[in-house]
Amino acid sequence: MGCTHDCSSCGESCSSKEPQNPIAQLNPKSSVKKVIGIVSGKGGVGKSLVTSAMAVLMNKKGYKTAVLDADMTGPSIPKAFGIKDKAMGNDDGLYPAVSKGGISVMSTNLLLPDETSPLVWRGPVIAGAVKQFWTDVIWEDIDYMFVDMPPGTGDVPLTVFQSLPVDGIIIVTSPQELVSMIVEKAVNMAKLMNIPILGIVENMSYFQCPDCGKQHKIFGESHIEEIAEKNDLKVLAKLPINPTIASLVDKGQIEDFDGEYMDTAVNTVEELCKIK
Repeated sequence: MGCTHDCSSCGESCSSKEPQNPIAQLNPKSSVKKVIGIVSGKGGVGKSLVTSAMAVLMNKKGYKTAVLDADMTGPSIPKAFGIKDKAMGNDDGLYPAVSKGGISVMSTNLLLPDETSPLVWRGPVIAGAVKQFWTDVIWEDIDYMFVDMPPGTGDVPLTVFQSLPVDGIIIVTSPQELVSMIVEKAVNMAKLMNIPILGIVENMSYFQCPDCGKQHKIFGESHIEEIAEKNDLKVLAKLPINPTIASLVDKGQIEDFDGEYMDTAVNTVEELCKIK
């Protein structure tokens, strides 16, 4: 009785009411085949490095890749790729910046007047902006999009998991024992949201002496195998503390990364998230 046929504002249950799809719609001019989230339970473990490296290595395999920098208040992706140009737009939408190697990138730093300008926004506004990076940006013919998320299990990861068609996530961690608990938080959130976990990458796993070749566990013994076994996950990579990699990021030359340590991670993404 009294049905207005506007299900969006109706709290009643009825046979004609269609389930609402929470996945946000892409810009009509966009095409993104696969979305991979890069997450961590805490900051400073190297998510942006892993995100950038995955985009670079998949690009080198011939796929069209993109990075959506969802770490809105701590964006570092443009710096890693040496991107100085700002994002441009028109009536159709916003166009991402493109790296020298052809990787599409969208980040708040591409919209601010200066890369050191702070983004002083509250959580819901930040989460809304992340969603707009999906809906309003024109992503042209992207095979694999990698989403660099802020640490933790707050507004932005929740928005990404609910609003983007995430095909899987990679969890980034470091060797410290404390991180075991933090990783499990990220694992449990992904399971709660029914997001497939592709595996774990351990960053800063060891330092290899350039003179004698011996490996030194700067942050203590790794617990990554125990965590992976407990949660039935795959260890995708163990990245060393390598000044050369750090230098590539600092110089905006991450596209020169050769991928020596990331082959398993790249092959896993390619195998589990095949382009159809």
